[in-house]
Amino acid sequence: VQLQASGGGWVQTGGSLRLSCAASGGTFSSYYMAWFRQAPGKEREFVAAITKSGSSPYKVNDVKGRFTMSRDNAKNMVCLQMNNLRPEDTAVYYCAATTRPLAIAVVTNTRTYAYWGQGTQVTVSS
Repeated sequence: VQLQASGGGWVQTGGSLRLSCAASGGTFSSYYMAWFRQAPGKEREFVAAITKSGSSPYKVNDVKGRFTMSRDNAKNMVCLQMNNLRPEDTAVYYCAATTRPLAIAVVTNTRTYAYWGQGTQVTVSS
């Protein structure tokens, strides 16, 4: 499966952005999906994940109450709605896919995901 992330941009603190990740070349509903982010000089970190059916039980504590992940299997797309953005949310955001069933032990590990999009830059100014 090929993944194409979009929707990044520049916002002020407290603003909102909606990231999208379009999938092609595979049976989208077969994949568990996730968003990761990577700030300059830091390792790529897990943000949120969603099951094949659309439940999103996994989310890093820092974004709970602010970010919402969703998917539309008919449109082969996942989204990440980001509200109340903070400067520390500044990073390149990547969508990722795996056929491996998600569990707390593996969901945050980048090696769980075989497929990655190219990333989209999110910049939040203070």
